[in-house]
Amino acid sequence: MHEVPGLARAAEQAGFDALWSAESGSDALLPLALAAVNTERIKLGTAVVLAFPRSPMALAYMSWDLARASKGRFILGLGTQVKGHIERRFSTPWLPPVPRMREYIESLRAIFKCWSEGGRKLSYQGKYYNFSLMTPAFTPPHHDYGNIPLYTSGLNKHMCQLAGELCDGFHVHPFHTAKFLRDNVMPNVEAGLRKAGRDRKDITIATGAFVVVGRNDEELHSAREAVRRQIAFYGSTRTYKPVFDAHGWGDTTMRLNEKTARGDWKGMPAEITDEMLDTFAISGTFDNIAAKVKANYEGLLDRVSFYFPYRPGRDDEEWRRLAMSFNA
Repeated sequence: MHEVPGLARAAEQAGFDALWSAESGSDALLPLALAAVNTERIKLGTAVVLAFPRSPMALAYMSWDLARASKGRFILGLGTQVKGHIERRFSTPWLPPVPRMREYIESLRAIFKCWSEGGRKLSYQGKYYNFSLMTPAFTPPHHDYGNIPLYTSGLNKHMCQLAGELCDGFHVHPFHTAKFLRDNVMPNVEAGLRKAGRDRKDITIATGAFVVVGRNDEELHSAREAVRRQIAFYGSTRTYKPVFDAHGWGDTTMRLNEKTARGDWKGMPAEITDEMLDTFAISGTFDNIAAKVKANYEGLLDRVSFYFPYRPGRDDEEWRRLAMSFNA
């Protein structure tokens, strides 16, 4: 935590457009509170914070405070997680994720509207969430940043359609390929947009891309193997099997899943061939990686980050040039 203020200021000075916080081994929201009060321009968002272990009301309070602290720079990105983690890691019930996420988004917007329009009665009635009580003592102070952008995340058909229908943005899971985006994700996002009478410009498509970059063979090899390990980790989850299926590699998921069950974490990367790695990842040097990323995602993405993040004090000038090539 003590590194967050300096990291956030450095990212802002380097020219990045946004700083994203993930939820894996630590909370996704807490670092953004520190970043909000130590920066002035850079957007701040979650990519992602897990929705279902939290009540929408609890998350609404934190989001409202972050929007105020950042003066409207906060973006709330929501994720679902898979059944095993919801039930066994968080000890909360597993319910149908897509209709539940629909209500989660709708209830957040109802809460934000209640707070933005002082005196408005809180009333949201759904199958999974019901909100009908908001007294003055528990209403947070008003501010002018109540229209908090809501992103959701995922890969499957119905979550993509939900994003197109309801959301300001969509975080595509890092475990993807350009082919899968083009053939599966975008047609379903566009179906959701059409259902709601919205246009492509009404939603922001973002992702964290697997990028292999280095200045010499040793750095490139190290980066490639790190990506290989990450692809193996994600690929072991059956939920993500359709991405392998799109390339005829569906049986890889089953082999990875079996190794996970045996605890063979070290043996998993060997299941990811060089062909697979080169399909999932974009490789290059600091001089040409921006052009390669743009070419790979042309017509697909509005925002892109690199999966392995910026670290202040390491390759600072190279990162500044990369930020300029995307954000100039």
